[in-house]
Amino acid sequence: MKQGILFAILLSVLACTKQEPKEELPTTAFPLKLENLEENRPMSAAMKRAFNNYEAPRLLDNELYSNFRYTQLEGLDYHGGDGTISRRDPSKIIFENGKYYVWYTYRNTPVAPRGFEKANDTIPSTDWDLAEIWYATSEDGFTWEEQGVAVPRPKKPMRGHRSVATADILKWKDSYYLYYQAFDAPSGKYNPEKDAYDICPVAMSKASSPDGPWEPIDKVVVPFGESDAWDWRVIHDPNPLVHDGKVYLYYKSGLDVRDANRKFWDVWGLVVADNPEGPFVKHPLSPVTNSGHETMIFPFREGVAALIGTDGIEHYTIQYAKDWVNFEIASVSQLFPTAAGVYCPDSFTDSKNADGITWGLSHFINAGNDWGNMYSILGRFDCDLSLSVDDPSLKQSNLLYPNDLYFSRGLSEDQKTRIKERIKNNK
Repeated sequence: MKQGILFAILLSVLACTKQEPKEELPTTAFPLKLENLEENRPMSAAMKRAFNNYEAPRLLDNELYSNFRYTQLEGLDYHGGDGTISRRDPSKIIFENGKYYVWYTYRNTPVAPRGFEKANDTIPSTDWDLAEIWYATSEDGFTWEEQGVAVPRPKKPMRGHRSVATADILKWKDSYYLYYQAFDAPSGKYNPEKDAYDICPVAMSKASSPDGPWEPIDKVVVPFGESDAWDWRVIHDPNPLVHDGKVYLYYKSGLDVRDANRKFWDVWGLVVADNPEGPFVKHPLSPVTNSGHETMIFPFREGVAALIGTDGIEHYTIQYAKDWVNFEIASVSQLFPTAAGVYCPDSFTDSKNADGITWGLSHFINAGNDWGNMYSILGRFDCDLSLSVDDPSLKQSNLLYPNDLYFSRGLSEDQKTRIKERIKNNK
């Protein structure tokens, strides 16, 4: 028996060490003009990626590459920037009744966040604690008029009685659905008994008009995973789209080590349902991304594209999944919008040739540059991730930022001390 096992291992080793036939090297220089490139020319790994992994080897020709421009919004008041009013986590933007609509997390508290230990019924622990979902409308996407609350915090014991936050919108036939996170306790404290932060299920509300009224549906929309599953106890940032006549809802979870040091790994999964209220079935290949704390997903051509923002081995990439499941890197960019809501007219049309996006809203945290009075604001971003728009200035990659931006990312005093000690010890 042992000999059989050893023989199998030997065969495996020999198979792994078998020499692959060497590819013949080209005898001529790589051509200056791509039109002169010979078919099947041997190339380095990097050049092969340029042709095989991306839509086009030049960024100007890549429909899924863009840089981003930002504009401050008009019409929204922040109470002098004292930290008591905050707007963050905007939803997708839709166009109805001759104007644009957006929903967002809105906090209006007597004081700015003070951390979990000081939180009570009026003092928020985090920027999204003691929050409600409000909405605003705009005729041009630059000046917005706040319309008030869409989803208030319900009374106990309904889900979300502590806070409702991070909403996204779905239009399905003649109805509208808001999916959001429902908190029953102050956010930000690690619970060792449940081995998780921020246990907040995805809840939903329904309306026949984007102006409401919104009727809460008191159910958990996306079920948590089992205790040994990647999405146990954590399901955040619901993002619903329509594909093949079904609701495709992407969501975030943090797998691996969920301890007090927050060493988890942010990834995104997918659930599918025949209608907005479910039941939602988890795709067996979930997680479908390996990165992204804040990810924006939108239909593009016959598939779906994703702006993978902060966190993870593939952060600051724009990715594409033709089959809506298997994402591949389409480009790498910088200065991404944060927790953005995109304006994508094809989000719910089930188009097989979706145009993409050209703008949206992003949040900017700690707008007052004072962590003691932290609050967030909404701003607009513009880009060229659209088949119908051609803006070469948004395809540039050699962007130069002010020197002060770099020097603002200076060393801490502890780091300076460590460097001085290393120099001292090397003498």
